[in-house]
Amino acid sequence: MSGHPDLWPGEFRFCPMCGTRLVPRSVAGRVRMTCGSCEWVHFRDPGVGAAVVVFDDRGRVLLVRRGPGSSRAGLWSLPAGYVDYGEEIRAAAARELREETGLIAEIGDVVWVSTNFHDPAKVTVGVWFEARVTGGILVAGDDAVEARYFPPGALPELAFPADAEVIAALVGGGRS
Repeated sequence: MSGHPDLWPGEFRFCPMCGTRLVPRSVAGRVRMTCGSCEWVHFRDPGVGAAVVVFDDRGRVLLVRRGPGSSRAGLWSLPAGYVDYGEEIRAAAARELREETGLIAEIGDVVWVSTNFHDPAKVTVGVWFEARVTGGILVAGDDAVEARYFPPGALPELAFPADAEVIAALVGGGRS
């Protein structure tokens, strides 16, 4: 990501320790917002997201339509969300799947990892897991307004480029 960190959306402007206005300074090889009073440094880290890839017995992939208030509302994505602080990432993947689709699943292998820059205010590292449904009833919930399976060759407009890459890689890797 290029640019000066004090111009990035969501960047701290004041020190959370003492309230002094932060200034850019070179720290650990990068320009970071720092406090000239107490020496606090804002090491801005990406959020972590967990996504779930589920194929049904016909080779269709499960997607959710993003609801009002979601980024890219109305578009479709793989079930996903943020990992809460202190939450194990596979548990987060299972939770997000259950919240958005009503399905319970066994979370399997990591199938994709990517840094997502689609929202400069919320840069994330996404981890996509393959999963096998073990229970539940398919019904949209939480921030999803619809949940259904699509053939990989007939996907609706996707909210995130990485989801298309993940699906294409899995389908190209032998899935039908």
